[in-house]
Amino acid sequence: MERISEKELKAAAAGRMQGERLSFVEKEIWDMDLRGMDLSNMDFTLSSFQDTVLDGADFAGSSVENALFDGCSMQGANFKRAKMVTASFRGCDMRKCNIEGADLFGAVLEYARLDGIISDGDTKWFRLRCPEEGAFLGYKKCVNDRMVQLLIPADAKRTSATLPSCRCSKAKVLTIKSFDFTQNFDEAWSLVDEDFVYKKGEWAEVKDFNEDRWQDSTTGIHFWMTREEAEAY
Repeated sequence: MERISEKELKAAAAGRMQGERLSFVEKEIWDMDLRGMDLSNMDFTLSSFQDTVLDGADFAGSSVENALFDGCSMQGANFKRAKMVTASFRGCDMRKCNIEGADLFGAVLEYARLDGIISDGDTKWFRLRCPEEGAFLGYKKCVNDRMVQLLIPADAKRTSATLPSCRCSKAKVLTIKSFDFTQNFDEAWSLVDEDFVYKKGEWAEVKDFNEDRWQDSTTGIHFWMTREEAEAY
């Protein structure tokens, strides 16, 4: 990964032709003040932003796929239509950022400040994957390829981050079947916690459910909205 200077970055941005897309793939961008800078229509895939201030910066139409921003301040930054797939914004100040039309699949938002963030119907993978209200069905893959069908009740707490997986605080086990539907089972064991057993016809509940939706690998009953997604896990 090549480190570039603030002078180099600003010179390249200032000198580009209208509509030209600049590439800064796999670059180290450290200790810079880029407040209000026009960084639109640029490719920062796999780059690392460290100790850099990005308040009000314009990333519209840019790619920051798999880029690292952990701890950066980017209040009011514009990520409209940006590709933010699997980028890490852990601990970032993202208050009042614009993510309209952006793709956040797999983006890490743990401990980020998201007050006043602006999204719209075209923003991908920012809203809950599962229904926000009411009862619905979910699916869970367990040990030895046993597929558990769950009823998540209306009073269950539920969350999802930026991936297809969801979590809930409680669910009733409706069926436990083999992937090819040829076998039925009475029990299935969690792939993560070998002491957590799902029993057909019984309720499973996690008392210490973590309600922070942006923490994905944490307490709760992990499930998927479709059988196909659960099988692929």
